[in-house]
Amino acid sequence: MFEGPVQRLIDELARLPGVGRKTAQRLAFHLLTVEEADARRLSVAIADMREQVGQCRRCFNVAAGEECAICRDVKRDADVVCVVERPQDIVVVERTQEFRGLYHVLGGSLSPINGVGPDQLRMAELKNRVEGESIQELIVATNPTVEGDATAMYIAREFKPLGVRVSRLASGLPVGGDLDYADEITLGRALAGRMEL
Repeated sequence: MFEGPVQRLIDELARLPGVGRKTAQRLAFHLLTVEEADARRLSVAIADMREQVGQCRRCFNVAAGEECAICRDVKRDADVVCVVERPQDIVVVERTQEFRGLYHVLGGSLSPINGVGPDQLRMAELKNRVEGESIQELIVATNPTVEGDATAMYIAREFKPLGVRVSRLASGLPVGGDLDYADEITLGRALAGRMEL
């Protein structure tokens, strides 16, 4: 539809998650109109990220070196590890400013129907960490889905016998939420996870 390089860029941008054809087209034409230095900065940032960023050898978060900044931080509580599905989930937990422990990125959740078992996740690495470090508690922060719940139950079954406390993030009604808009599952979880006042 457009000249070769423009169409190639639109096609590549449209492959990004959450970017449709119209947004890709808008981004491509924006990049055509910005100063060349701005466009070059973007391309250099992408190239640098691909060359310099890997996985933390300890927790599998994104890292620009051997270990991520969180694992290198000696002020963090090494006794508590929050288990998440993806590196992006760490950012969400960190924004709460409530958690000061370490993390472990599984790389997904159990989904036998999709062929994802414990061997496809970083369960063995988590077990090695529990056995080799002073971890006292695992906080499972997987998504509140069937797969996330199955993953949490698997972790509890595997790690409780090792003397590790395993807890799961509470789920239920959002602050400011209205009972009229809550579905049965969310309301059921809110009831099950209720706290005494």
